[in-house]
Amino acid sequence: MEKGSSGPSCRAAICGIVVLLCAVAFSCSLAAEFRKVKEKDMKLDGSLCSLPRSSAFELGVAAIAFLFVAQLVGTTAAVSTACAAEPKKRQSSAARGRVAFVALLALSWLSFAVAVVLLATAASMNHGQRYGRGWLDGDCYVARSGVFGGAAALVVVTALITLGLTFATESAAGAMATTPASSPATRARIRVDAASADAEQPGGRSRQ
Repeated sequence: MEKGSSGPSCRAAICGIVVLLCAVAFSCSLAAEFRKVKEKDMKLDGSLCSLPRSSAFELGVAAIAFLFVAQLVGTTAAVSTACAAEPKKRQSSAARGRVAFVALLALSWLSFAVAVVLLATAASMNHGQRYGRGWLDGDCYVARSGVFGGAAALVVVTALITLGLTFATESAAGAMATTPASSPATRARIRVDAASADAEQPGGRSRQ
């Protein structure tokens, strides 16, 4: 009873943490989309250009940090549960489940990596670009519209995949935990029934 009750509560806690952190990362990404520097903010001094520092830089860095923690917590919990609940029988179905799990895990980290690249690139462009230095080769660059928004969409995709992994592995663990637990009790009951049957046999009969 204790194991069964702790499973859903642990799963709810992990999912709550992942949802909360991803929601913050999503909000920071959207806020950065509206706070980023624009072309009209560029200042020219002859052939040199400069762009001011924007709060989109801090928002982008914060989104990366929250998303990283959420991804680490969610995938670590999913992998730990999957390893603990790995079935010892039915090797064919276990292999198929393992392949699906690894594919979803790789897809989750791929979505996470693309979101981080978009956030890091766009945030660095909002860190401030001084005259003669710019962002690359002395030129000033402005993040295109929708870069932070696209990263926010990828945050949602990453969160959904991670939550799916957590729910799938927790459900599998619960299903597998009930099956082995019944086996010793069943064997003990059979032994008790057999002992009772032997005790009830008439003592006068003996086999020569």
